Amino acid sequence: MMLLDERYLLLFERFGSDTELGEPVEVKLEQLAEALYCTPRNAKLILAKLRSEQLIDWFPGRGRGNRSRIAFNMDKEAYLMQLSQSLVEEGNYKRAFDLIGIHATGTFAKPKFLEWLDKQFGYKKGEAGEGQHPRDALVFPVLKPPLTLDPAELLYSFDSHLIRQIFDRLLRFDMQQGSIVPMLAHAWSSNSSATEWTFHLRKGVRFHNGQEMTSRDVKFTLERLQEGPANSWLMRGVESIETMGPRTVCVKLSRPNRIFDRFMCSAAASILPYGFAGMEEGYWSLPLGTGAFRLISWTTGRIELAAFDAYFQGRPYLDSVDIVILPSDCALEMEENAKVHHSMDTMRMYSYAKGEAWQEIEKLCQGCTMLIWNVSREGPQQSEALRRVVKMILHPGEMVAELGGERALPAFGFRPETSSSHTVEPMRPERIRRALEESGYAGEVLRFACHPKYGEDGLWIMNRLSGWGISAEMVDYESWSDADLCISGLVFPEDEVCEIEAYEHRDYIMHSYFDEERKKWITGRINGSKTHVFEGN
Repeated sequence: MMLLDERYLLLFERFGSDTELGEPVEVKLEQLAEALYCTPRNAKLILAKLRSEQLIDWFPGRGRGNRSRIAFNMDKEAYLMQLSQSLVEEGNYKRAFDLIGIHATGTFAKPKFLEWLDKQFGYKKGEAGEGQHPRDALVFPVLKPPLTLDPAELLYSFDSHLIRQIFDRLLRFDMQQGSIVPMLAHAWSSNSSATEWTFHLRKGVRFHNGQEMTSRDVKFTLERLQEGPANSWLMRGVESIETMGPRTVCVKLSRPNRIFDRFMCSAAASILPYGFAGMEEGYWSLPLGTGAFRLISWTTGRIELAAFDAYFQGRPYLDSVDIVILPSDCALEMEENAKVHHSMDTMRMYSYAKGEAWQEIEKLCQGCTMLIWNVSREGPQQSEALRRVVKMILHPGEMVAELGGERALPAFGFRPETSSSHTVEPMRPERIRRALEESGYAGEVLRFACHPKYGEDGLWIMNRLSGWGISAEMVDYESWSDADLCISGLVFPEDEVCEIEAYEHRDYIMHSYFDEERKKWITGRINGSKTHVFEGN
């Protein structure tokens, strides 16, 4: 149903754009009804309401030949700003953006609104009532909503970040210490062959509904992971999960896994309540865990989190976190203006500082943007020489220099520290020509999948290849599984076994693009690994 404010804007746009405020303009009631998509009778009721709100003056014509007149008392831009700001303050971001998107044409309302909105984000200290403490909140926008809050289906870094606030894992990998530390489990051990792992749970840890966490919850979670979700790779080799009392869980493996405790640090292994706390399908609309924050609401345009007072590691400093999911058509403006921005590949965040001052920082993400070859598909990309040619042609240092933006440095590995110590070699045209001849490339068109986010990178790549006679056709990113190569971003959310996950996750591109021989080799390396191998590269 169209609301009164939209009706005022519609009438203003139709009849008031070319007149001064307060200056009556002649109009027929039938014309007003047509503009409002209603009958003349309903149009009279709407005009009466607008008049009572002092938005218009309405002078109905009396007698034959006397036309009605309407005068607008509120400037369109000012009214739109006032209305949109009021909606944001009520938490109705979606409607505010909808109104700006529909009615801002011909005004400066959109840039003014975005500039005002930018100031609403960040750390906020609310006013305290009598005898109460002021509430501390963080409000920030994101340009991509989470795809899932189910740890078993987790893939993207932002989803992982939210899951870590709502849920906890048995163990946690501490990056500063470089070691695994207790979390829901206060102690753990394995037998000498690393085929049997025992976890001892803390007492008194509670889910957000007040229910105490026990070994039954852990068994339920791990057995659910075995049933084939995207992250079932974490349970590869697990034969049985046994509870030994309410606070001890024993996991038995068919083969040694000396980094199984590191697997249990993964956000994908976050502990759920047994039987979804009796909520069944409705559980995922507002999932509950044992984490520092409770999920209060999750709608199309907003996610609200509140501090969990009974959190076993101590109540968080923030009382609430309000995540605003911005409409996609405002992405460009908010990337330029917003103090806090998160997408799948980059993050700008606030860091707590002395004097309760929140400062904007930029963090170089743990990951990279990379070109991935689909060697599970027949085509010219099966030639190792051609792949080597493309690698030499697409000089990453020149891409960074020419395109700039968030491209921080050439990538020669997954992590920035690896790339920063790498020496960039100059292009060698003679080597490229020799390798191109060796490849036997005969002008076949390479199918190149590129997400719109990497459109500028994709065009740069295609132009470079074209200069050496290599043809590439950009295809829709949704068709990546049938492409010969793809440009994609990889971000490690924080720590744990994220590099293993990049190879093993059922839905990640690399897993689909590798042939069976490579998959077998990778699995063998992972199965034979020890913890220290995965702390760097």
